[in-house]
Amino acid sequence: MKIRAILAMSLPLAAIACAGSGLTGAGDQRAIAPGTAQQAAQQHQQVIQEFGGVETGNRGAYVNAVGARVAAQSGVQASGFRFSALNSPVMNAFAVPGGYVYITRQLLGLMNSEAELASVLGHEVGHITADHGAERQNRGLLSQLGALLVGVVTGSGDLANLAGQVSQGLFLQYSRSQELEADDLGIRYMTAAGYDPLQSPSMLASLGAWSAMEPRFSGVEGEQRATPSWARTHPLSAERVTRATQRAQATGRAGQGIVNREQHLAALNGMIFDDDPAQGVIEGREFLHPDLRLAFTIPQGFATQNGVRAVSIVGNSGQAQFSTGPYNGNLGTYIGQVFQALLGQQAQVQVSQPRTTNVNGIPAAYSTARVALQQGAVDVTVFAYEMASNRAYHFVTVTPAGSGLGPFAPMVQSLRRLSVQEAAAVRPRVIQVVTVGAGDTVQSLARRMAYSAYQVERFRVLNGLDANDSLRAGQRVKLVVYGNRS
Repeated sequence: MKIRAILAMSLPLAAIACAGSGLTGAGDQRAIAPGTAQQAAQQHQQVIQEFGGVETGNRGAYVNAVGARVAAQSGVQASGFRFSALNSPVMNAFAVPGGYVYITRQLLGLMNSEAELASVLGHEVGHITADHGAERQNRGLLSQLGALLVGVVTGSGDLANLAGQVSQGLFLQYSRSQELEADDLGIRYMTAAGYDPLQSPSMLASLGAWSAMEPRFSGVEGEQRATPSWARTHPLSAERVTRATQRAQATGRAGQGIVNREQHLAALNGMIFDDDPAQGVIEGREFLHPDLRLAFTIPQGFATQNGVRAVSIVGNSGQAQFSTGPYNGNLGTYIGQVFQALLGQQAQVQVSQPRTTNVNGIPAAYSTARVALQQGAVDVTVFAYEMASNRAYHFVTVTPAGSGLGPFAPMVQSLRRLSVQEAAAVRPRVIQVVTVGAGDTVQSLARRMAYSAYQVERFRVLNGLDANDSLRAGQRVKLVVYGNRS
């Protein structure tokens, strides 16, 4: 979460049709509809702002070059596509109708070859060329977006603006048939571009392994991240990996073509993995923001997702979000602005008068509104803190009616200021590419990983290694180690 004035977070990435069926060959080039391309271009700045900026320099150029090579085989004019690597710890890739394709550095860091990157970018290009965005719009945009903060509690999208997760990749989910079609198109495009098509099921297997191991980590370190967004919007299964393997073998090029593992690892070396300290980091159950000089404790058993504009905390018994907004020195006015942004002019909403308090020496105030939804009533609480005369932050919590703050009561009381020493101690995790020595093993290298638990499991998944795979001298592998803040 960066310092941004925001009260309610939403990103209107409308799904607008791309002209044509998308199933033509590379020799039958067609253009992306001008109106769609124009809207995508207008949304582009919103996307990169929501995702913490775009990777520039050699890494950004690398992603764009691979994407352009794959898109040239799609039947759509390659010049109509734009590929961007985003500075986000969310493991995700997505496409916006109009030719804009995005991949996060977290997903980029999981990959082990240029061909795996080509498979994911080809898959997203496939969603565009097959007009999947148009089909989803026809089924109703709002009905599929849902709301992160109220979806679990109520199943309702009535407070969709409460959820900033559109900005973190909760775009419209694809149907199973759309996913499989995009898999097929991605394999077709990457093979035609000269890449080894077997790298497509390899990438799907790595994503599946990463998604499966996340809940295991939470039980040991008290940390529970939200399911990787790519896994939510692109559901993974062993059956899908098997099917992709069959499609790759059917090309007659399986095991042949470009892999470029070394080039890919070189592009990743030094890249931040997990949270960027400039947006705050999650360590175990603690959220620490060295630039804002604050910290708070996340409730046990709640999944957390750190975005540029907000930190989202999700569980079965309630959901919350931490963010900021414009502050004029009055907490009561601030709370009213938050409620106005969240609830608008909804009728039959009773908002209590703000009550003042003090949390760890920080002036604070809070207020609760009872909101009636079709599925039942919920309590929406805004708990705000004055960190300076011109700076305030707040939690928004959503819990079943009558429970008030519920499981979030300890969290709102845990907010504290970070000392200069504590802030200076927050360091990023970065990818370090190393050469395996004669005496190195999976276990010995994994011990160098910047995690306190499941080091071996993380190392294996990060490097695409199965449980029985061993290392050989001279092999290049990825570690995640602590780096220095720039």
